[in-house]
Amino acid sequence: MHPIDLPQPAQMAAAHQALAGKVRLTPLLESDVLARDCGAARLFVKAEGLQRTGSFKLRGALWRLMQLTAGERARGVVAFSSGNFAQGLAAAGRDLGVPVTIVMPWDAPAAKREATLALGAEVVLSHHGDAPREVVAAGMARDLAANRGLVLLHPFDDVAVIAGQGTAGLEALAQMGAAVPEVVACPVGGGGLLGGVSLAMRAAHPGVAIWGCEPVGHDGLGRSLRGGARVAAPGGATLCDALQAPMPGVANFAACQAAGVNGVAVADGPVAQAMARAFDVLKLVLEPSGAVALAAVMSGAVPVAGKVVLVVASGANVAFDRFADCLALAGRTN
Repeated sequence: MHPIDLPQPAQMAAAHQALAGKVRLTPLLESDVLARDCGAARLFVKAEGLQRTGSFKLRGALWRLMQLTAGERARGVVAFSSGNFAQGLAAAGRDLGVPVTIVMPWDAPAAKREATLALGAEVVLSHHGDAPREVVAAGMARDLAANRGLVLLHPFDDVAVIAGQGTAGLEALAQMGAAVPEVVACPVGGGGLLGGVSLAMRAAHPGVAIWGCEPVGHDGLGRSLRGGARVAAPGGATLCDALQAPMPGVANFAACQAAGVNGVAVADGPVAQAMARAFDVLKLVLEPSGAVALAAVMSGAVPVAGKVVLVVASGANVAFDRFADCLALAGRTN
């Protein structure tokens, strides 16, 4: 028995029911063109970038805030985030009347910082120097919680957040109807989304192959799964600014282990190409972090030949100039 009390199917179903009408039912797009390109029998893309605030993060943030006591809601919460969880938590706090403070690395995309402020959250910038930016931001969040009496929330290493994020998987399964996914590919930063989606998928379809997709150099989950214990990735430059957690969360790693997840790392070139292909074929804008699972499938890093494939496209929070730069990179790497 696993030492961590992981979300059970009934708990994720309760989260799904509670979030109905509070989060957007995002489209599930099927593409014959993309299926042909990668050799899959059928290929579905869960477009979580079309969620409110531009990513799946609203799901876990709302469900986590719903677990607060009345006193905790009045005190307010603090968390660290490079942008997507920040926006999701800010929107959730506004919906539920909970004050939100976000510690955000100074070099996070300006558009994400501005969107978080527009949603009513207080943003405190962290400066990390040569240290991992999430480590520095997390430390500042802990200090703010202690000094101000705020409730400290973790953006991914939290079983309620995992359960909330898993509702994206439950939605996708319902939308697939009679089609049974044989391969699921999902982006990974700290593992909150993949943790929830993998548990939901494994419970519904025990034989499904589940792949956690990470940027090269930031593949902490894959390294941890292969080694059997949490380890940090080496880091390095990446287009995928939202997937730079140094290692998977404790609960997230446990969920992925329990669900039998495989890990794969993808370079910037295939990520940019996936962004371009999603735009051309699906008319879908993806941020680099949101495209990494599609990149893994389209590049052949995840084996999908003859299979029914579900790809989670997790976010669309990308500024126009950065999106254009990524499309230009895709042209140079064909």
